[in-house]
Amino acid sequence: MLQVRKSEDRGHANHGWLDSHHSFSFADYHDPKHMGFGPLRVINEDRVAPGQGFGTHGHRDMEIISYVLDGALEHKDSMGNGSVLHYGDVQRMTAGSGVRHSEFNHSATEGVHFLQIWVMPNASGIAPGYEEKHFTADSKTGVLRLIASADGRDGSVLMHQDASLYASILNGGPALRHTLEAGRLAYVHVIRGSLTVNGERLQGGDAAKLSGETEIVLDNAEAAEILLFDLPR
Repeated sequence: MLQVRKSEDRGHANHGWLDSHHSFSFADYHDPKHMGFGPLRVINEDRVAPGQGFGTHGHRDMEIISYVLDGALEHKDSMGNGSVLHYGDVQRMTAGSGVRHSEFNHSATEGVHFLQIWVMPNASGIAPGYEEKHFTADSKTGVLRLIASADGRDGSVLMHQDASLYASILNGGPALRHTLEAGRLAYVHVIRGSLTVNGERLQGGDAAKLSGETEIVLDNAEAAEILLFDLPR
C-alpha cells in the first residue's frame, strides 16, 4: 500500500525568523492522522533567517538528525560539542537521558535551510551522544547512499533504532530499487525536484508512506534529491 502526503498538506508555521513545514504533528500543529510513521516521529523542513535560531532547550529519548540543504547551521550542546554544518553534512544527536542544545543560523546575511528529523530510539535513558559526517553529492548521485543506520555500517552515522536512512540525488538514468524485508515500512521524502515512487509522481516536499510492499522503485527523476527510510513497524 502506498499513501501520498502532498507538500501543501503539511503543517506550516511562520514565526518570521523561522518558516517551518511539518510532515507530522509538531508543536501547535496537531493532526491525529499524521502522528508519525513507525518510529519516525518528526520531519521538519526549516528555514531560519540570518543570525536567528533556536535558543538552548532540552530533549530526552530521541534520535535527532539534521540534514542541511543550504546555508550554515551552527550547533552547540551540553556535551561540549560545537560545529557549523553545511550542505552534505549529517548530524546525529542522541538525546537519551537528557541533553540541551542550541541551533542557529551561522550567517548574518544568508538564510539556512535544513531538515530536522526525529526517530524514536529502541531504548530509553541511554547515554547522550553526538556524531557528524559529510556525504559528498557524488557519493549520493545515482545510488541510495546509507547515511544513518543501527550499526553505523558503510560510514553512516549510528542511530539507536532498527532503521536505515538513505539519501539519493537522481536526474534521469536507470531506476533505483530498494528491497523491503517482510513486515518493514518505507517512507520516501522528496527534498527537491520530482520523480516517481512505485509509479506515483512526487514533487519537492511530497512524501510516500509504503507498507506491505516488497520493493521501492525510484524512477523518472528530474533534478531530484530524496531521503528513504527503511523502518520497523
